[in-house]
Amino acid sequence: MFSIFKKKKALVKDLTWLGVDLHSHLLPGIDDGSPDVETSVAYIKALKELGISKFHCTPHIISDLYPNTAETINSARILLANALEAENVDVVLTAAAEHMVDDGFTVEDDLLCLPNKHILIEMSYLNETPNIEQVVFDLQIRGYQVILAHPERYNFYHRSRERFRRLKEMNVLFQLNLLAVLGYYGKDVKVCAEYLLEQGFYDLAATDLHHGKHLQVLSHSVLNGALYEKLGSYPFKNKVLFFDEVIIK
Repeated sequence: MFSIFKKKKALVKDLTWLGVDLHSHLLPGIDDGSPDVETSVAYIKALKELGISKFHCTPHIISDLYPNTAETINSARILLANALEAENVDVVLTAAAEHMVDDGFTVEDDLLCLPNKHILIEMSYLNETPNIEQVVFDLQIRGYQVILAHPERYNFYHRSRERFRRLKEMNVLFQLNLLAVLGYYGKDVKVCAEYLLEQGFYDLAATDLHHGKHLQVLSHSVLNGALYEKLGSYPFKNKVLFFDEVIIK
């Protein structure tokens, strides 16, 4: 006899479907993310419990606020890597940067990148960078693959959605902040993220984790199955592009 009741799908309560976090502020003490090594270790332990095993940390480089360099970023990475090793936390930890495309940004050959010259850029939340298309073109000419961080958060695009299509036509990869679909950044950002998902414009997703509140909201949505229900079937390329990396000592 057949049951008239449909079998419920099992809840997915982890982030193994994402696998690698390519945008976060977990390196200690160099931007508006984790303030110290102890906090960074705690965040990574918690994220590992949620199913993330590889971290490409991307602290801000903002010329007048966080003027980080390869030296400051790598020093923080080594400090954190040593602390994780001391506590037997087995994860992959590398570092790149989130580059603010502002008046202080210059296109060079040795910018801090994710693997295979993928470069993570951002803009001010107030206004579109006036020459953003030229910057993208100049980066691509030098062999960079441009990733635009959290496009859903640029309020100036919410009523100018054709700008999203233009950037996709230029082969810019889009990276979703996971918290956006939960309404963490507000209704307008959530609606925009849903639109970009519907259009298939996203290529990647990340935590963009800065602090404990981010972790709390993320953990809750993972453990109750809500985040997987919203995003688990979307074809993000995190694993395809960034999974097979080695730990840098």
